[in-house]
Amino acid sequence: MPPANDDAPRDHSGQAPDEEWHRPAVGLVVTAALAAVLVVGVLGLPRELAPLPAIARHALLIALPVWGTTEPVSEVVYGSRGFDTFGETFLLLAAVVSVVTLSRSRESRDEYVGEAAAGRQEQREHDPSRGDGGEEGEARQAERDEEDGDDPLPDPDAIPLGEPAPEHAAAMSVVVRTAARPAAIVLAVASVYLAAWGYTPGGGFPAGAALTGVAVLLYAALGHRAVSRFVRPAVLEPIEMLGGAAIMAIGLIGLFLKNSMFANWVPLAPQQTIRAGGTEQLYSASELVEVATGLTIAIFALLGMGHDWTPDEDEDQGEGGAGEP
Repeated sequence: MPPANDDAPRDHSGQAPDEEWHRPAVGLVVTAALAAVLVVGVLGLPRELAPLPAIARHALLIALPVWGTTEPVSEVVYGSRGFDTFGETFLLLAAVVSVVTLSRSRESRDEYVGEAAAGRQEQREHDPSRGDGGEEGEARQAERDEEDGDDPLPDPDAIPLGEPAPEHAAAMSVVVRTAARPAAIVLAVASVYLAAWGYTPGGGFPAGAALTGVAVLLYAALGHRAVSRFVRPAVLEPIEMLGGAAIMAIGLIGLFLKNSMFANWVPLAPQQTIRAGGTEQLYSASELVEVATGLTIAIFALLGMGHDWTPDEDEDQGEGGAGEP
């Protein structure tokens, strides 16, 4: 079927008069099948009088005497099924490494001493217009100087309220900037609370995701300069590695002392206190560090993408165009 004309008039449903439905019967069958699966799943949910599954009964029996916690969900996630959480955490770590690898900018080749410098010198000799010399090189340097400027960009918070001039593009309005600060504090406290109190549903994984929202909120409201001192690889990557190392250490110590990976080896504390849960709390705190830093690295790596893996067409083919070697 030929492509539809984008300028063609459309009816109230958004479909151009000359457009044809593409296999509507298939779409209806797939939609009906999905709806049937959802209905069967909802009707099959256990009711309040249904017998507990074996893992639920096991968690209820061992949560208090073995782990010193009154929250069976935390016992399952960081106790009897802690090895599963360990695998999920390091799947996240692998995803973060993949994102950082794919989003990093192109790097100069420096495997051999002087290779990059020799390449630049050869480029200047054979094609001055593309190097640092020549008229094009001078024009590019002038553009860079103009972009950098002599004066630093104004602080968005230094702009008086009601100033008729447009606000700086790196930050949002003064209302958003003002509201973002207390909201970030509340979100950070709630994140730590989720991980610290083991007798309430939560844990380090959702707490780390919520803590990542603090950095994203401040970035969106105040601009990159407001978070650039903390949200950078030199700061976050060592912290993420420490969180991952702590998780592995907790499991290996349990294997060495109790003959079981992630078994509790910390003396039990009174129930419903911040130290209740034994190694569950250590695991949850390490998970908070690992997930928060890992997600922050991945998000800001994507936000900072400036290059792709394919070189620019004009760099590859120069003045000759696409048809010349």
